Amino acid sequence: FRVRISAVTAEDGDDAILIRGDKKSVARASRVMSFLIRRLTDGEGIDRGVVDYAISLAEEEPADGDEEIGLSGVICVSAKGRPIKPKTLAQKQYVDEIGKNPIVLCVGPAGTGKTFLAVAIAVDALRKKAVDRIVLTRPAVEAGERLGFPPGDLQSKIDPYLRPLYDALIEMLGMENFQKYIERGTIEIAPLAYMRGRTLDDSFIILDEAQNTTPEQMKMFLTRLGYRSKAVVTGDLSQTDLPIGKKSGLAVAQEVLAGVEGVGTFAFCDRDVVRHPLVRRIVAAYEAYEKEEACKRNGQKEKEEQK
Repeated sequence: FRVRISAVTAEDGDDAILIRGDKKSVARASRVMSFLIRRLTDGEGIDRGVVDYAISLAEEEPADGDEEIGLSGVICVSAKGRPIKPKTLAQKQYVDEIGKNPIVLCVGPAGTGKTFLAVAIAVDALRKKAVDRIVLTRPAVEAGERLGFPPGDLQSKIDPYLRPLYDALIEMLGMENFQKYIERGTIEIAPLAYMRGRTLDDSFIILDEAQNTTPEQMKMFLTRLGYRSKAVVTGDLSQTDLPIGKKSGLAVAQEVLAGVEGVGTFAFCDRDVVRHPLVRRIVAAYEAYEKEEACKRNGQKEKEEQK
């Protein structure tokens, strides 16, 4: 949209922003400026990525969502005193979805904050004593779920698979508290293969990289949920490492559990990537490529059927 923005002095002597242009463009530009001003008011910084996001939000989101964009609502405070809160409208909706449902299935590209925010909410629940422990799990696809190749004890074997979760927990709790919680069992690290037969009460459970689960593993995991517990399942369906032809348990769960009360689903898109702006462009480029390849395969299949 094309507008002209200038700084002026209002009647009361305060600085103001004057936006000139056609009605539709002015409305969109006003939404962008409102978003950025609210971000500054909440003590957040502004960079090129934030501006790009604000522009895409103004172009694609309905005006009714304006009031929901505020960046207040701190989830928890990190070990260094940094407030952890949603950075985008989609992140706010994701946090709300977790608050409403015992189980949430979340899909989206890398960099959208789906795992980081789930950990932040888990830490907040632990601090408020809403749960007694945090359970982290992830399918160890590379080791065939046998976990016998890396040296060391079980903890050492599964560390490489859960490093993103560790990093988020250490940021929230600090290294010393993190180690203390691990030793006490308040934070439990469990490979998905070891979850069968358990019932997890009073727990906040996070299953990461769930696109690499089989339908059988996903069913097994979801039926571990006990009383006063919450489970968040995250994954990126575009980065499945399962053998060709094998369905992802996360994709199947989205279909099977659609409409089931108590199970929430949420999907991020490339616009919601909050890492380096280049990451958003990379995700978008791969999505376009995959769509083009899918169209080619479908076209080839139709030709073969016609023959």
